[in-house]
Amino acid sequence: MTQTDFRILFDFPDGITYLNCAYMGPMPRRAADAGKSAYDQRQRPWEPGVQDYFFDQPEALRAQAAKLFSASVGDVALVPAASYGLATAAANLKLEAGQEILTLAEQFPSNVYVWREKAEAECGQVRTVTRSANQSWTEAVMEGLGPQTAIVAIPEVHWADGGRLDLPAIRAELDKTGGRLVLDLTQSLGTSPFALDEIRPDFAVAAGYKWLLGPYTMGYLYIAPEHQSGRPLEEGWIVREGAEDFARLVDYADGYAGGARRFDMGERSGFQLVPAATESLRWLNGLGMDELAGQLAERTSAIEESVRSIGAFCNTPDRAGHYLCLALPDHAPKDLAARLADYGVSVSQRGDRLRVTPHLYNNESDIDRFARAMKAELG
Repeated sequence: MTQTDFRILFDFPDGITYLNCAYMGPMPRRAADAGKSAYDQRQRPWEPGVQDYFFDQPEALRAQAAKLFSASVGDVALVPAASYGLATAAANLKLEAGQEILTLAEQFPSNVYVWREKAEAECGQVRTVTRSANQSWTEAVMEGLGPQTAIVAIPEVHWADGGRLDLPAIRAELDKTGGRLVLDLTQSLGTSPFALDEIRPDFAVAAGYKWLLGPYTMGYLYIAPEHQSGRPLEEGWIVREGAEDFARLVDYADGYAGGARRFDMGERSGFQLVPAATESLRWLNGLGMDELAGQLAERTSAIEESVRSIGAFCNTPDRAGHYLCLALPDHAPKDLAARLADYGVSVSQRGDRLRVTPHLYNNESDIDRFARAMKAELG
């Protein structure tokens, strides 16, 4: 399939160049159709389907998410948001008085607030590492690690500058001190292979509405087997043993469903959300992560090259292949993203950078429109 073929799988009108997947990924037509069909079905609740709605469909979604983590299906919980998964991790990891939780400067807030609260409650500290202009985030983390580091709570890709962290190297360093690794993969999962065997996170979560191209309020939480007997945030009926037998739900069960399922959110079956999310993940998995990563890297490289002559370029060390954050010349308007929208180009501004995040639906025409709009505004 050529690059231009992918666009027809999405609902893009002519004249629109969407380079903003890190903000919100558009759902493929097939996912939207599955969601519409699910809403139609909800008009007829009398039709049989208890096993399918409550159990089979969520398990199909779990299986697709597990492929993205390179994990076993039982190692994944269905959650509503990254913050939910991070709260689950915080509730199930130990922090002794005086120990540190390491985070990155300007990290996404959901992966900061929960650790501040935990540190305050358990007499620990949050250590925030900052990188210098020519330093990678991996180097900054390595400098911040020590025997006092109990938890490293970081992304794989920094949302504001696109820097990728070398997670296998960080994991290897943590192995020396016994520190735990908690990951927010919202800006990376589904864009390249995830080396689970090398990274070995304790917990890793991703929201499903960005690079996973799914509906809002669906996310996926990997939980390492050693933590799967821990405490869930909720005590829902559906995660208990024997929940499939509706006639005996009041025969209360002490045991949980296997693996990470005990950590599933309430109403995890999400009748209108699960079918759409499943189709999006099935499509991504069908592409192959190696092939997808290569094509996304080609697009970001072409985009950067198209505007380099006007002083826009990436100065982030070790940037992720799918993620482009452009430093802008001094005369760039503060509202550049809003101005580009007038040309039909959708991007985001994060601080003093322009965040440009394409996907397979972007083609050469999109890159040309972006470059023309940038040159018109920056001269």
